[in-house]
Amino acid sequence: MNMTQPPRFSADVSVRPSLPDDATRLGEIQVEAWQASGVLPQAALAQADAQSFAQAWHAAITNPPSAKHRMLTACEGPTIVGFAALAPATEDTGEIVVLEVDPDHMNKGHASRLLAACTDILQSTGAAGVQAWAISTDRDRIDFYTSAGLAPIGVRRKLDIGGQELVEEAYRALFD
Repeated sequence: MNMTQPPRFSADVSVRPSLPDDATRLGEIQVEAWQASGVLPQAALAQADAQSFAQAWHAAITNPPSAKHRMLTACEGPTIVGFAALAPATEDTGEIVVLEVDPDHMNKGHASRLLAACTDILQSTGAAGVQAWAISTDRDRIDFYTSAGLAPIGVRRKLDIGGQELVEEAYRALFD
């Protein structure tokens, strides 16, 4: 071992604040995750453009609308494997606007780490709880949220996605 240079350490898995250079990969992950989920209409998937998403995520990272808006990136070693975006939902509740993991890196705890990081941030800023939305046919996302302690609150919204109406339901957990 060369003793003149310190060893390089990095976490095997981590969540960190998103950096502007992450945006391109975040756009790619969003499209890949949407394609793999099987819940969005084909017409919407055909229009999903990773570059457009990347531009939006770059803007969210470099110029967030408020101090309560945050972008987080999940990494496996140096590889970006997922991300989440936080925004205020109400005065005392934060909302996970998006939480996506690269389909090739699913079921490795990345989504759970992102959710935990989101709740840690919200708690540190005095939020009373966390809210997220799930399309009513997205069983994997619903199962993930409910297993993490979020419960449906009876609020629904209808979305026109690719000419098809989809229903999203709000899930919420309050902090102790």
